Amino acid sequence: MAILHVTTENFEKEVLQSKEPVLVDFWATWCGPCKALGPILEEVDAELSGKVKVAKINIDEEEALASQFRVMSIPTLLLFKDGKVVNKSVGLAPKDEVLEFAKS
Repeated sequence: MAILHVTTENFEKEVLQSKEPVLVDFWATWCGPCKALGPILEEVDAELSGKVKVAKINIDEEEALASQFRVMSIPTLLLFKDGKVVNKSVGLAPKDEVLEFAKS
């Protein structure tokens, strides 16, 4: 499954109403650690396909969502289950930690 690009318009459907857990990456194009996390998320998406949905939210384009979830530093990963945030991670992390985070 491909990584979803989430906006205000599809956030409720793709994240809040998702039947499966959703790992959401808050990022920006100018953020070096965010760029480094990109390939890791691609691998995590491939490994957890069908178990966890991976989505990205560009904080520059979706300021309201970033503000709603109090994203102060990026990259920030939020794990949603049943429409609620159940886990949060801030900063670049290695693949094994991202995998564990996504499964939590």
